[in-house]
Amino acid sequence: MEMRRIAGEGAYGGMEENTMAMLDNSGFSRSKFCHHLKDDRLAFLEAVRTASLLSDNGSAPTRKMFEAIFHILKDVDSLDLIMESYQLLIELHKHFPRVFLSKVQSESSSSSNNLFKLSVVQEVWLPFTFGLDPYNNEANKPSRGSVDSLGFHSLIQEVATVDKVRKSEVMELMFLKNMLLLQYLIIFLEGDFLPRNCAFKEESNWTFLRESLLNMLLGSRKILYKSLIKDCLSLMHVLSREAMSFEDLSYHESSSMESSQESNTAVALALPEAKKSTCAALNKFFLMVMELDSSRSSADMQGLTTRADGVRTPVVEIILDELIYDNDIRCSFLQVFDEPIWKLKIIIQYFQKYIPKSSVQTRRSNGPVNDETFDGILKYLANGNNTRSIIKKICTEVIQLLLAHAFQAYLALQLKCASDGSAVSPEDIKSISSVKICNSLISAFMCLKREDRSLELNFIGKEVLFMAATILSTKSQGL
Repeated sequence: MEMRRIAGEGAYGGMEENTMAMLDNSGFSRSKFCHHLKDDRLAFLEAVRTASLLSDNGSAPTRKMFEAIFHILKDVDSLDLIMESYQLLIELHKHFPRVFLSKVQSESSSSSNNLFKLSVVQEVWLPFTFGLDPYNNEANKPSRGSVDSLGFHSLIQEVATVDKVRKSEVMELMFLKNMLLLQYLIIFLEGDFLPRNCAFKEESNWTFLRESLLNMLLGSRKILYKSLIKDCLSLMHVLSREAMSFEDLSYHESSSMESSQESNTAVALALPEAKKSTCAALNKFFLMVMELDSSRSSADMQGLTTRADGVRTPVVEIILDELIYDNDIRCSFLQVFDEPIWKLKIIIQYFQKYIPKSSVQTRRSNGPVNDETFDGILKYLANGNNTRSIIKKICTEVIQLLLAHAFQAYLALQLKCASDGSAVSPEDIKSISSVKICNSLISAFMCLKREDRSLELNFIGKEVLFMAATILSTKSQGL
């Protein structure tokens, strides 16, 4: 990746002085008239955008300027300023990443493989402070307004809380602002984690991930890790249950002032998309933690970790416990979480908790040896005795929900394998024909219906059965 120049005290210092002058006198004070304060901040944001993103030789803003933009996003109560500061932070993050993979020259001129090394630009500002700030020259003081692990957890709780009580324009605006702030922080975590994880897989250097912001966040003693994950699941449920509804607009219609009504409507119109984007951000967050756990397991097996790395319950185990005991969380998570490989793994592990571990099988035994694949689960459920046993522990409505989402994940993985030729699932997708899976799925549903005659197929159950039947029909015709 080609990086543009990082700002320092030299040539860009003049730009910092000019832009910060717009704020230094009154930009973070409420002593000026509100409209003047807003105008000054908008002018500052536009000046930074022009200098850093629109100029041919643009450089990253200085640390002080980044802090000012972040402060605006966190503390203002103007929709225009919230959206402008959020968009600017996202664009600056894309243009001036702190962590990235850079190409290196191969020692062998005949080598066709691209080699990359992990690069970390220590001078780039961070929105987080986890007790370490080695690039800050100001006596190691944390950045103004930066977020620590407790602040990150509190933000998640606050978004969920405000969503339940918001009844005014002020609360609506706070709800929107906090969702955008959370999205930005997760995007920043992702930008730090993904190149580090890629570098770890190439070089088996655990230090890359040990020093990741995500690992420091999850390992912080300021928070309870399990509570953080459970609150993220709860927030995903809270946000996913609401689409564009009449309630989002109802109280705005009673506004007596035209300008206020326009402002209220603008916030209300922005909320549904913000909720969807926040759910997508939480989806990314869970995926990152799962990938970190997977890499941590690999590092453990290679003897790369130490006692100082501590012990943490894999996030999949925490999620499974919540899915098992909370019907609302189960439905919302399966609906929102869309990474097929991990989704399939989670559903298989869900079933495995209720399938007895088989002993060594003899030639005369009829029970199947535990097959921890989707195909194995379907075969197990296609047996009447097994189905009769498992529906005593899991209701048939939940079983059909799990099977439906697992089948959708299977199809998504099969499509991925067909497009890039890789087998990336917990089972080798390429070795199991879609015809076999479709037949097994239909058999499993038929067995469920025989054992529970009161079972009514829900929408997603009907959908996947129709998809399975269509695939079988297509294959039988040789198409």
